[in-house]
Amino acid sequence: MKRFVKVLLQNPGAASLALFTREIWANPRAMGAACPSTPSLASRMASWVPLDQEGLVVELGGGTGAVTTALLKHGVPPWKLVVVERSPTLVNHLRQRFPQLRVIQGDAAHLTQLLGHDHAQGIGSIVSSLPLRSLHPATTRAISHQFEMLIKSGGLLIQFTYNLRGTRDRLLPCFRRVSSKIVWGNLPPARVEVFERE
Repeated sequence: MKRFVKVLLQNPGAASLALFTREIWANPRAMGAACPSTPSLASRMASWVPLDQEGLVVELGGGTGAVTTALLKHGVPPWKLVVVERSPTLVNHLRQRFPQLRVIQGDAAHLTQLLGHDHAQGIGSIVSSLPLRSLHPATTRAISHQFEMLIKSGGLLIQFTYNLRGTRDRLLPCFRRVSSKIVWGNLPPARVEVFERE
């Protein structure tokens, strides 16, 4: 495993697909995607994060680091960014690729516990790559409840989905949709949706 991660670090761009493919074979339902997010999708998501907003920026489903990279390029300070990923292999990869960041292993359904005292300073934005449609409905409801508890009024939830019709409003009753656009340059095309906490 250590040798595999070392190879990835030497060529993170080319090796991301290999790592992603390995994880998809191990747990396809949890990954919820056929390929890593493209730079165009990652940049679209990151562009919505207000740089002058107070509170943490939490990325859910860090994967191989495509959105993480876009968030840092967008200007999110490393001390303000927390990445949560469920897969131990991907967590190890992210920690070595981004040693300046706090990368937490765990399930987003327990996000309050995972963040510990950090959430006391407030969450300004959550950038989610979680496959909400492919998760068990009870898990999706638990994650939605975490969004409601943690994102302060006026804060943003930035979520992408492969369902080009978009997220059902009833899934996020305490949020209002402020944007919903398709990124055709992703494989497959994805819809980036932005919700504001009321």
